[in-house]
Amino acid sequence: MNDFLYSNNNKRYHTLDYYYKNKFHSKVFKISLNAGFTCPNIDGTTGIGGCIYCSKSGSGEFAGKKEDPIETQFNKIKEMMHNKWKAGKYIAYFQARTNTYAPVEKLKEIYEPVLKYENVIGLNIATRPDAITKDCLDYLENLNKRTNLTIELGLQTIKEETSILVNRCHTLKCFEEMVRELRKRKIDIVVHIINGLPYETKEDMINTVKYLNKLDIQGIKIHMLSIIKDTPLEKLYQKEHFHVLTKEEYIDIIISQLEYLRPEIVIHRITGDPDPKELIEPTWLIKKFCVLNDIDKEMKKRDTYQGAKL
Repeated sequence: MNDFLYSNNNKRYHTLDYYYKNKFHSKVFKISLNAGFTCPNIDGTTGIGGCIYCSKSGSGEFAGKKEDPIETQFNKIKEMMHNKWKAGKYIAYFQARTNTYAPVEKLKEIYEPVLKYENVIGLNIATRPDAITKDCLDYLENLNKRTNLTIELGLQTIKEETSILVNRCHTLKCFEEMVRELRKRKIDIVVHIINGLPYETKEDMINTVKYLNKLDIQGIKIHMLSIIKDTPLEKLYQKEHFHVLTKEEYIDIIISQLEYLRPEIVIHRITGDPDPKELIEPTWLIKKFCVLNDIDKEMKKRDTYQGAKL
C-alpha cells in the first residue's frame, strides 16, 4: 500500500505528533493541569458519585497536584518534559474532571493567566457536553479567536444501557447538540471513548466510532477501560467478573475502529495510560509502548489503515 497520507513514520493512522508538527512546525508538549473542578454527576446536579470508572483524581493521574497553583503545576511538568526533549511549544491541558463546570468569571481567572506563559500556543479543555452554558460558549468562542482552543468532550459510548450503567448522566442528544454548538463557533472537538466497558460487544464499540465518524469532529481519544482500585467499577468487577478485553481483542477492535474513521480525524490517544500502582485490570495496559507497537505490526500485517473501510 502507499504510505498513509497523514504520517511521517510507520503509523497507519493520523497521529497527534504528525498533526502538531505540521500545524506548528515544532515539538509540542501538552502540560496536564488540575484546576480542582468537580462534575455535575458528582455534586448532585445530575447525579452522585461520578462515572463508575473514575479514579479519585478524576482521570487526572498525570496532571499536576490540585493543591499547587496552576503556574507551579505548569512549571513542574514543563521541567519534567524537558528532561526528555530540549525545546518546544506548550498546550495547557485542563484534564481532571469537568473543566468548564464553573461560572465564566471563574473560568477566566483560571485560563487567562496561562495564555500569557511563555510559548503557550493553546488550550485543551476536557469537559462534558452537559457542562457548557451559553455564557461559557460565548467565552470559548472568544478564546478560540485568541489561541488554539480544543474542547475535549467525554462521550465514552453511544449505547444507552452502558451509559446508564457507568453513571454518565447525560444523553446522546445532549452530546450531539453540544457538538453542533461548538462547531457553529468553529471550535475544534476531540471526543473521548472507552473500549471494553462492561458487557459491550465488539460491534457496540465499532458502532460508537461509526456514529462519531458522521459528526463534525476533529479528533478522538480511544481509551481501554481501566479497573482502578477503590472505584465503583472495581466493586462491580469483583461482584460480577465481567469480561475484560485481552490485549489481542483490544488491538483487533482498535484496528476495526480506525478503518471506519475519516483519515483527517486526528487520533489523540489509542490506548489507556493508568497508574500501575492503582490498576486492578487489565495488567497488559502497563506496557503502553508494547500495545502501540503491536497495533502498528498488526495493521501492517493486515495491510490496512485509518479509513480503509469508508
